[in-house]
Amino acid sequence: MDEKLVDIYDEVLHRNAGEAEFHQAVREVLESLGPVVAKHPEYTDSAVIRRLCEPERQIIFRVPWVDDSGAVQINRGFRVEFNSALGPYKGGLRFHPSVYLGIVKFLGFEQIFKNSLTGLPIGGAKGGSDFDPKGRSDAEVMRFCQAFMTELYRHIGEYTDVPAGDIGVGGREIGYLFGQYKRITNRYESGVLTGKGLTWGGAQVRREATGYGTVFFAHEMLRSRGRSFDGQRVVVSGSGNVATYAIEKVQQLGGVVVACSDSSGYIVDEKGIDLEVLKEVKEVRRARLTEYADLRESAVFSDGASVWDVPCDVALPCATQNELDGAEARTLVGNGCELVAEGANMPCTPLATAVFAESGVMFAPGKAANAGGVATSALEMQQNASRDSWTFAHTEERLEEIMRSIHDRCLETAEEYGKPGDYVAGANIAGFIQVADAMLALGVI
Repeated sequence: MDEKLVDIYDEVLHRNAGEAEFHQAVREVLESLGPVVAKHPEYTDSAVIRRLCEPERQIIFRVPWVDDSGAVQINRGFRVEFNSALGPYKGGLRFHPSVYLGIVKFLGFEQIFKNSLTGLPIGGAKGGSDFDPKGRSDAEVMRFCQAFMTELYRHIGEYTDVPAGDIGVGGREIGYLFGQYKRITNRYESGVLTGKGLTWGGAQVRREATGYGTVFFAHEMLRSRGRSFDGQRVVVSGSGNVATYAIEKVQQLGGVVVACSDSSGYIVDEKGIDLEVLKEVKEVRRARLTEYADLRESAVFSDGASVWDVPCDVALPCATQNELDGAEARTLVGNGCELVAEGANMPCTPLATAVFAESGVMFAPGKAANAGGVATSALEMQQNASRDSWTFAHTEERLEEIMRSIHDRCLETAEEYGKPGDYVAGANIAGFIQVADAMLALGVI
């Protein structure tokens, strides 16, 4: 790390004690900015980087609700509005027991750069709760969402902060959240949340966008080397929304996805993952992958080891943060993996990314490869603002254009700052410069 940035990082550690994920995200960005501060000293002279590491607003609140047995439950809600230099805060809500302030700040910090890279006018934020929707009835989820929005509504708006979904927050939860917002405000402000249902203001491709976007980015990486997905053997971690639609797009582009996973283990299907069976198990039955193996003779389920033990040409980690460590990265490299694109937020540990860099594996960080979801959310905001509705084909075409543009910006910026082929440096620098220049233009606020 450049010596001019060490003090900033030390300050982050001191002021945000115990928030390991946030520390990791900040360090990864600061390690890329040495060539930038050497060329542009105004970024350190004006304390832009220090300001960027401090959220504009952090909101923590109590969420009391009543379960089906009549017992009162208490959860904690969060919204970290990190940076609005480019536009209204934009970022998802995550409902999962692991959620705490450090996770939300890490995700919000990443969101600043991800949103900047899209080229669309949106700032960075993130939120959520330690509520776990798994095993809860629809009525319980509804009551929790209504209680959550009863506090959150006063902090959001289509020109202020526009949340979306994330882990544990899908179309059902967005519906309940929007319904409560509309009830409290007496306004049909459809642009206040994205990820809505298609019949009430949602956008085509939103459900598919993050998975599709990751694959579009990986496809551009392959094309830069004169190759394509045709015939590539692919492993995807996860089997939720991002993973499912990453699998779908890989198959459409000619690749063969042979493995995916969930919290119970992973399946290997040498004939290629049967997407219809996977959707039946995960989207309809909401069951574990053991049921996929029961329904598909060619599939083998394993509850030991790691999905990254499965040999592949392309790896797409699409589950959660820090799921792929250094040892697993070495296994992937040893088995001939040539490309890794992060479909989740920071799923590779710092040691894993170092292994990929040392081994010459093409590696795309989540803030670039994972940007398809928020890009399509911004397209949903455009449609809501104009009271318009676009076709699936048109929206997918816009998404592909955005992902291609992000890829090219990363590659060109890495080249400009003496890091040719380094997508991590390219993404961090390109995302940073756009936000930093806007912050300088707006003054010390």
